[in-house]
Amino acid sequence: MLHIQSTNFLRRQAFCISNFGWTRWWSNGAMTRGVSYLPPCLNRHDPLAQTDVSGLRSGLLSSEVIGHTPNNEVNEEYSRSLSISRSYENAMEALSSLITSRKRGEKSAIRGKYTKLERMMMYLKILSLEEKVAGLNVIHVAGTKGKGSTCAFSEAILRECGFRTGLFTSPHLIDVRERFRLDGIDISQEKFLLYFWDCWDQLRDKVTNDLPMPPLFQFLTLLAFKIFIDEKVDVGIVEVGLGGEKDSTNVIKEPVVCGITSLGMDHMESLGDTLGKIALHKAGIFKPNVPAFTVPQLPEAMDVINEKAQQLKIPLEVVQPLSSEELNGIQLSLAGDHQFVNASLAVSLCKCWLRRTRNMEKLFVNDGHQGDLPNAFLRGLSSARLPGRAQIVYDDISKSSNTNTGELVYYLDGAHSPESMDACARWFSKTVSGHQTSASMSSLKSLHEDGLGDVKQNGFSIGEKGHNITEAKQILLFNCMEVRNPQILLPRLVEICASSGVHFSGALFVPSVSKYNKVVSGSSVTSLNMPLRDLSWQFHLQRIWEKAVTRKDLHVDRSSMIQSLKTNSSDNLPPLDFLRGNYNRDSPSGSFCSSAVIPSLPLAMKWLRDCVRENPSIKLQVLVTGSLHLVGDVMKLLKR
Repeated sequence: MLHIQSTNFLRRQAFCISNFGWTRWWSNGAMTRGVSYLPPCLNRHDPLAQTDVSGLRSGLLSSEVIGHTPNNEVNEEYSRSLSISRSYENAMEALSSLITSRKRGEKSAIRGKYTKLERMMMYLKILSLEEKVAGLNVIHVAGTKGKGSTCAFSEAILRECGFRTGLFTSPHLIDVRERFRLDGIDISQEKFLLYFWDCWDQLRDKVTNDLPMPPLFQFLTLLAFKIFIDEKVDVGIVEVGLGGEKDSTNVIKEPVVCGITSLGMDHMESLGDTLGKIALHKAGIFKPNVPAFTVPQLPEAMDVINEKAQQLKIPLEVVQPLSSEELNGIQLSLAGDHQFVNASLAVSLCKCWLRRTRNMEKLFVNDGHQGDLPNAFLRGLSSARLPGRAQIVYDDISKSSNTNTGELVYYLDGAHSPESMDACARWFSKTVSGHQTSASMSSLKSLHEDGLGDVKQNGFSIGEKGHNITEAKQILLFNCMEVRNPQILLPRLVEICASSGVHFSGALFVPSVSKYNKVVSGSSVTSLNMPLRDLSWQFHLQRIWEKAVTRKDLHVDRSSMIQSLKTNSSDNLPPLDFLRGNYNRDSPSGSFCSSAVIPSLPLAMKWLRDCVRENPSIKLQVLVTGSLHLVGDVMKLLKR
C-alpha cells in the first residue's frame, strides 16, 4: 500500500509532462518546447486549475482531464507520451543531469549564498519533509571502510527482530535502486518511479538561481527520506556518503544512535591529508544527547573522536570484534576477518536502538535465547547481504557449451583504499587456499537467486559438474580511479597474497565500462565492441604491477601499444600461453610475462571464458578489485 500524503496528489499532477526542465503538451499533433504552457483544457479560469498548477506532473491521467481533451486521438497520443516521459530510462537520464562533475575529485560546480546543508534543509521544506525527517528513528553510520557492511548487518538484525526497515547505502553496483532497500529488498521499479518523479517535479518547480536542482547524491538522499517516510519504516539505517559533518545525510538532527567504522586515508582531496582531519569530518555526525559507538582506531583518529564526544558530552563506546563464542556457532554472511568488527559495531548500534526506542526488554523476553545475542541477532548476522564485497560468483560457462570446460570463478571485492585492499588480499588468499569458507549458505542462496551465476563455497559450486580440475591459477582483473594511489594498492596486494603462498599467474588491466557522469539502468546492454577509451592509465597500472612482481622498473612504449590497441577486437587479446608465463615481453599489444592491458572489460571476460573452454583441467580464480565501479560492471555482464 503506497502512502500518498496529499489527497490532491493524483488530481493535481495529471496534466503536464516534465523532463529536465521541458514542459510538454500534445495538442493538434504539435509539441510546445522550452516554455511552461497550460493546455487549453487547463486555463486559469478553469475550475480544475484552482489547485496548485506550478508543479502539475504525473504518469497518470485522471478522468476529469480525459473529459476535457479534444478527441480520442489526442488522448492516445498524450497517454503514449506520458508513458515514455515517465519511463525508468528517462529517470536515469534525469539523474545523470544532476551530476555536476565529470570525474571524482572535481569540486561541485554549484555555488551560491547557501551551503550544502542549508540547501538540503530548503529542499526538505519544498518536499514537506522537514518535520517528518525529524520523526524518523535513524541509525547514522560514517567511516572509511566497513560502513556499508555495518549498515547491512544492522538492517538484517532489526528486520529479523520484526521491524520494518529502510536502508540507504552507496554506491550502487548495477542499478540505482540498490541504494534503497525496504525490508531487505531493493525498492521496486514501480515505487521508485512514483517517488522519484514526485520529488523531481516538486524540486524542479522551485528552481532559482540561488537554489538549483540538487546534485546527484543530495537528490538521492532526499529521495531516501521520502521513501522511508511514505513507506512508514520503523527504522532508517543511513550510510554517510562522504565524510560526515558536511555530508548531505547530516540533516538528520536527532538520530537514535551514531556509529563510526574503521578510519583510513581516503577521499583526501575532500576530507584532508591526515587521519586526524578525516576523523574530524567523520565525527561531525555526532549529536547532543545521542549515544555514539566506534571501533578500535589508530591513536590519531581516536583522539579526535574522543574529543568530539567530550565536547558534546555524549557517551562514546569503543566496541571489540565479535568472538566465535558470541556467535554461537553461526557464520557471518559477509566474508573476511574484518567483518567481525563490523558485525560487533552493528550489534551495539542495534542494541542501543532497541533500548532507546523501548523495544529491548520485549525482544529479550520473547526471544528465548539465553546467550549474549538474541536469536534474531544471530539470524541477521548470518543473512545480511552486501553485493560486491568479498563475494564469490561461479561463471558456469558450460551451460552454454556442449563440451567439457574448465572452471571460471570471480572473487569480487571493491577495495580501493590501502586498508580495504589489505583486507581484500587476506580474504582472497585465505579463500583460494581453502582456509576459510566464503559465505553462509543463506547468503549463497540469495546471490544465486540474483541471477549472477553459481556461487563457490569451499571449492565447490552450486550445480558444479564435478569433473577433474588439476590446476588452479589466480588472475587479477584490476582498475582504479585516478585519484587512488596504485603505488600503494598493487604492491600491498602482491605482498599480502604472496605471504600466504598465493601468487598471481597474470594480471589484466581494463578501463571501466560505467561512466562517472552517467547513471544507467541495470537492464542497459553493454556491447562487446565498445568505443575505444584512453588506456594511458591502464598502462600506468601495468607498469606498477610489473615492478611489484618482478622488482624491476620496466619501461613501456605506450604510444606503440596504444596504437596497437586502437580497435576492440580479439586480435588484441593475449594468447593462451599468457597464463603459463610464456608470453613475449615485447609483444606490441601491451602484454608482459605477467600482465596485459585489454581495451575493454567485455573483451577481457570473453578471453577468460575462452581460456577455460580451451583448458578443461584448469580453474581460473579471478580477483576483481580496485573499484566498485569495475565490480559492478563485472556483475552486470555476468548477470546478462
